[in-house]
Amino acid sequence: QVQLVESGGGLVQAGGSLRLSCAASGRTSSWYVMGWFRQAPGKEREFVAAISRSSGSPYYADSVKGRFTISRDNAENKVNLQMNSLKPEDTAVYYCAASQRVGAWDTYKGTANYNYWGQGTQVTVSS
Repeated sequence: QVQLVESGGGLVQAGGSLRLSCAASGRTSSWYVMGWFRQAPGKEREFVAAISRSSGSPYYADSVKGRFTISRDNAENKVNLQMNSLKPEDTAVYYCAASQRVGAWDTYKGTANYNYWGQGTQVTVSS
């Protein structure tokens, strides 16, 4: 089992920045990829970014490419999401998730390919 706890959400003006963090505990060596997803009211949960535990290689949704940066700290069992140039449409509950699957990067766009989820943290961007 892997337990995930997100932190760092809040209210920010458009153009501002926030840094989300996901702390993992339990069998922290068992995940292969960690992803960030978000869900706005009335919408489906969507992929934001993912990172390989071993290589640190990142993968981004087109909507956040160039604005968001995902990173991992294996020593502290954390995955971070630096969000810059935030827009009102970035407003959502952000979730981190851990996957034990091995596959191509497109695999990790799907919520069904993740084994563990955090409770989420609210990000609100005002215009």
